[in-house]
Amino acid sequence: MEYVYGALLVNAAGKSIDEKALSGVLTAAGVSPDVARVKALIASLEGVNLAEVLAKAETFAAPAAAPAADKKDGKGEKKEEEKKEEKGVSEEEAAEGLSALFG
Repeated sequence: MEYVYGALLVNAAGKSIDEKALSGVLTAAGVSPDVARVKALIASLEGVNLAEVLAKAETFAAPAAAPAADKKDGKGEKKEEEKKEEKGVSEEEAAEGLSALFG
């Protein structure tokens, strides 16, 4: 994972991701870079526009961060979705299921 983070850091610095830059970042972070892993990552990133990939990743994360269902409608009534109760397993039922598993 540190190899990917290093590549993202080199990209954020506005430099091209090459073996020297990535190895330098890894060394500065206290990681002894594996030449084969560095070369494999660089090869896999060839032709990839990281700015575009990161922009797409942000759009996937945005809907999860924007739920506005907590608000009331204009009449002060809660929406129907909020009125529905979650159906789930109580802690006691879960404990009974586990005890059946383990005897």
